[in-house]
Amino acid sequence: MEAYIRGIGIVSAQKTFNTHDFLSEPIEYNTNSMHCIEPVYTEFLNPVLARRMGRIIKMGIAASSVCLKDAGVEMPDAIITGTAFGCHEDTEKFLLSILDNDEQFLTPTSFMQSTHNTVSSQIALQLKCMNYNFTYVHKGFSFESALLDGLMTLAETDAQNVLVGGHDEITDKHFAISKRVGCWKEESIPSMDIINSKTNGSVSGEGAAFFVLSNEESEKNYAKLIGVNMIFEPENEKEVETKIIALLKEKNLSPSDIDCVMYGISGDVRFDPIYYNLMNSLFQESTSVYFKHLSGEYQTSGSFALWEAAMILKTQTVPGSILIGKNKKERIKNVLIYNTYMNTYHTVSLLSQC
Repeated sequence: MEAYIRGIGIVSAQKTFNTHDFLSEPIEYNTNSMHCIEPVYTEFLNPVLARRMGRIIKMGIAASSVCLKDAGVEMPDAIITGTAFGCHEDTEKFLLSILDNDEQFLTPTSFMQSTHNTVSSQIALQLKCMNYNFTYVHKGFSFESALLDGLMTLAETDAQNVLVGGHDEITDKHFAISKRVGCWKEESIPSMDIINSKTNGSVSGEGAAFFVLSNEESEKNYAKLIGVNMIFEPENEKEVETKIIALLKEKNLSPSDIDCVMYGISGDVRFDPIYYNLMNSLFQESTSVYFKHLSGEYQTSGSFALWEAAMILKTQTVPGSILIGKNKKERIKNVLIYNTYMNTYHTVSLLSQC
């Protein structure tokens, strides 16, 4: 199963929204939590409707609108999203209103918008799209599950263009709770120095990224998505290597054919060693890049990585801000993304030049 990436729309902690600029001026943060640079939503939504919508819903609608426009697609044949926590802000509002109002006189808005499939549903409502609509809530596999479903939908149905996205937000309460269990760093650090961090925890992040997957060749296409794999709780690093080699073999490729490898290095000393193991074993000849110093860590951060990989293949450039060591390749034909969330959810995505 393969598909072309026809269009992209992304809201992130970087200047990525509604622009084809590729990290020419990356923003550095000095914190332990990154938040998105949000657009002016009135350009995409009725102001009255926007007032009633949570932040992640508005980010999702804005990102998907730009994505469809970029692809030149008015109506997708399917809308498929992945999210780990859904609309966290609205969930908190609803739960707090239960406590504040002693379970009485509750307004339904926050409850209706707290479900995980709210973003994909609102996109469909805006487009008046009655086609296949599904949301995956598989923690660290959420976005990759949506990608896999998108590939299957194109391969097994009459669909021509499928809108696939990944989205998650960070709230103050969510940050505080997850920090107590060791997810985030205690100290604030410069984001560009994450790769040198030797402490536990990562820097939290958030984002919404959407892609139009198409089975048609076009000059507009960014890249070709040729494989997605997920590995749950591998026993050791050898199992990860074996699964990656198996995916490459399935596509008639070897590790030496991979020109660029994108790693999910997050600055967490507990989980980053597995990236360096691959860097120094299977992919010694490949150019190494990373992305979480720009996006922060969240369970659907693979969507930001996919944007980064697609832009590398489209522009044939590797920004210095994401480079680890030297650029070893003059031309980049194949890019592999390897990411892990808390060393439990391991994902591999493989892209090639159109």
